Amino acid sequence: MTTVETGRSGEFVRQANAFTNRVVRGGEFVPAPGRYHLIVSLACPWAHRAIIARSLLGLTDQISLGVVDPLRDEKGWRFTLDPAGRDPVSGAAYLSELYLATDPSFQGRWTVPSLYDRVTGTILSNDYPQLTLDFSTEWDTGRTLYPADLRAEIDAVNEVVFADVNNGVYRCGFATTQSAYEAAYDRLWSRLDWLSDRLADRRYLVGDRITEADVRLFTTLVRFDAVYHGHFKCNRQKLAELPVLWAYARDLFQTPGFGDTVDFDHIKRHYYGTHPQLNPSRIVPAGPDPATWTTPHGRS
Repeated sequence: MTTVETGRSGEFVRQANAFTNRVVRGGEFVPAPGRYHLIVSLACPWAHRAIIARSLLGLTDQISLGVVDPLRDEKGWRFTLDPAGRDPVSGAAYLSELYLATDPSFQGRWTVPSLYDRVTGTILSNDYPQLTLDFSTEWDTGRTLYPADLRAEIDAVNEVVFADVNNGVYRCGFATTQSAYEAAYDRLWSRLDWLSDRLADRRYLVGDRITEADVRLFTTLVRFDAVYHGHFKCNRQKLAELPVLWAYARDLFQTPGFGDTVDFDHIKRHYYGTHPQLNPSRIVPAGPDPATWTTPHGRS
């Protein structure tokens, strides 16, 4: 079950990231193949960013991947998908065990993605925005999603997309007053209209290639019709009813590293099964049909 924090006016408040160590060249923790273990949920859009970046940047052989169960209990994310219900790298049954081993005084939600260090036996980072940037800039793979000449523009796009779209859908879904919900709803749809205009005459958000900005937007768009449209009341239109964004999202989905990392079963079971305040029956919708994601997008 998810514990949700709200402000005085009923607006959703996102928990700050607790662990912000970075894996950087010349730092305390340096890039080293086989040392780090990325713990994710296939349901979580923040973790999904890291999964996509790891794939696109060619880091799958250097950073191992641990996947938690899409359903959580009172102890949080569980490793029930692994043999004997334990993460084979850390030995933990719950992500919370690794958080408390890192900081015994930690209080808050145990979040993914989390980067675990085999050497120290601790969580180095759950700082999802910085994590993927460091994958691009600190690991020597010959690839990047954060090219130096586009960083200022990528940062500017990411800032508004996070505020109004990535986090905006949560601000709609977890608002506890009508005014807070409507304010978040208006910001979300204003930004989606802005994104439609921006992408009408360009294939990608920044420059002529896939960047960090596309990765961050995609993980929200791919969940939109399955979850956010109904479950979070983001229901002016479905993504499939927005010609530009729907074609853009399918273009990315059909690109290796994107669609092959999407698990709609985990996504739907997590959202509809762990928010009883929004879905007390915990019934998981049968649709939408995932086959629509592989239809021609016409953007290439």
